[in-house]
Order: sequence, then C-alpha cells, then structure tokens
Amino acid sequence: MAIAQPVPCIMAMNVMTKSGRIDCMLNIYRTDERVLNKLTDFRDGVWVQMVDPTSNELSRVAEQYEIELDDLATAMDDEESSRISLEDGYTLILVDIPSPEVRHEKKMYTTIPLGIILKQNAIITVCRENTPVVDYFILNKMKDFSTKKKMRFIYQILLRSATMYQAYLRGIDKKRIEIEERAGENTKDGDIIELHELESTLVYFATSLRSNSIVLERLRRYKRIEQYPEDMELLEDAMVEFQQAIEMTTIYRDIIDGTRELLASVMDNRLNTVMKYLTSITLVTTIPTIISGIYGMNLDERWVPFAKVPFGFEIVCGIIVIICVITLWILHKKKML
Repeated sequence: MAIAQPVPCIMAMNVMTKSGRIDCMLNIYRTDERVLNKLTDFRDGVWVQMVDPTSNELSRVAEQYEIELDDLATAMDDEESSRISLEDGYTLILVDIPSPEVRHEKKMYTTIPLGIILKQNAIITVCRENTPVVDYFILNKMKDFSTKKKMRFIYQILLRSATMYQAYLRGIDKKRIEIEERAGENTKDGDIIELHELESTLVYFATSLRSNSIVLERLRRYKRIEQYPEDMELLEDAMVEFQQAIEMTTIYRDIIDGTRELLASVMDNRLNTVMKYLTSITLVTTIPTIISGIYGMNLDERWVPFAKVPFGFEIVCGIIVIICVITLWILHKKKML
C-alpha cells in the first residue's frame, strides 16, 4: 500500500513536532485501491484521526456524524477506563495504549486513552497526543490496512497496541538489567528512583492491559457490523498478544521487586562497611588520646612512667605507635579494615 501526497489539513491548527514535522489536529484518510489518501472533506469509508482536537473540531465532527460531544471527547480524560459502549447509531470503544514520556529527565512509559468511534460509514479515532500506535498506520507499515474494513482496522489497532506494550516491557526489563549490573560500588541514589518509576509504569500497564482484555472479550461478541473469519483470527491474535503482555508485566514486576531488595541490601551493606571503618579508626585514635591524657595530668613524676628517663618522650611515642600497629593488625585480621 502506498501513501498519496498529503494535502493541507482541514479546519485544523498546525502543530510543529520535535522532529520539525508539521502535524494536524484533524486529518481525514481513506484507502482507495490500496492507496491511503489524505482528504479535505468527509466521505463514506473514511478514517477521521483527531489528535488533541479543539472544541470547535470536536463539535464539527460530532455534528457531522451525529455523535454525542461527551462521547467524542471521552479520550481526552486521562482518568477514563477502557470500555465498549453501544450507543444509538454508533459504538464507542475506549482502550488504553502505551506512550513514552519523560519523568525525572529519563525516558519512561505511561498509558493514555484512545477513543475509537465506529459508524456505518466511518471510523473516528481520538487521542490527546500523537502515538506510535496510530502513526504506524499513517506511515503505511500495517499489512492489509484499509479504512473501509472497519472491524479489521480496529483489531489491527489493538494488535499494534499489544505489540507496543511488549516492546516497551522489554525496554523496561533492559533498564532494570542495567541498574542491576551497577549494583555494588556503582549504585547511585538515582537508581532507586528509576527503579521505582519502572515499577510504577508496570502498575499502569497491568491495569490497562486487564481492562483492554475485557474490551476484547466484548468485541468477540460484537454483532452490529458483520465480522469475517479473517477478522476474527486477527482478534484472536490480539487477545493472545495481550495475554502475553499481561504475563510479561507480572514476571517483570516480580523481578523488579527482587532487584529493589537487592539494591536495599547493597545500600545497607555499604552503610555497615562505612560504620565498621569509622569504628575501627575511632578505636585506633583513642589509644594515643588516652595515653597523652594520662601524661597531661598533674601528677608527681614518681607516678609517671619514663618521666625521668632519657628520651622518655620518644619511648612513649614509640610505645603508642607499636600499640596502634598491633591494634590495626588485629582489626585487619578480624576484617574490620
């Protein structure tokens, strides 16, 4: 499938991405003879893609396709949970898809809602930001993609979402391995924070994946639009991939728990080592302090050793050094130094 040359966005503001590419908040696509064309008006069999749309754009699309404005704007609320809702004249499908983000100056992942509204003559997607899941179709990377095969399109979106979940989960595990390999003298306080962020991401993923699986189960029984055997096979593939992602999330959470305990043990051991060294140093320095304190007392010379002996000061210093050396040797043998 090839992509035709894009035409200017309709009724939309232009948004400059970090890569310098100009994206539109509202785009209309339709496949004709395996070519994905970008249109400037609404027609039958189109895909209306909305990214962080304005209130005017939402109202325009809602009026064009006779959709409740609240249903169209549902995906703009981060707190909305995955579900499928059968409305009068259309079906609302809300799923959580993975998306990269930056937290504490490090690349992490989160989940955001993707709204899919299914009409007899069109399919509409709404999301608050550009995502790799949707861009995959725009960049012509999905095999046998057609905006006119609406149920197949939905299943392809879900399958792509499951694939992205798995890819991000592998990235999370890779970061965990890097932190684990630094365990020891190279462990930093930032590693604990990063590990916590990874664990938080897995919690988001686990919740979203379970909710999405429920939506998939309901789609299996969806009867409003005819579903072909090959479409059902695609749905089965998506369900298998989601189940695999759920299992990966569970395994990686358990492993991260172990890594966190490992880092805690390493930090405790490092603290114990420092305290052991400080205790040993304090013990060694106490010896000359005690001896010098005794000689500093106002006592009769008869009671002070080496007070009248030639080179008495040097002898006392030598004794102090010998005692300190013996103490250091004993501490070394006890592995306290």
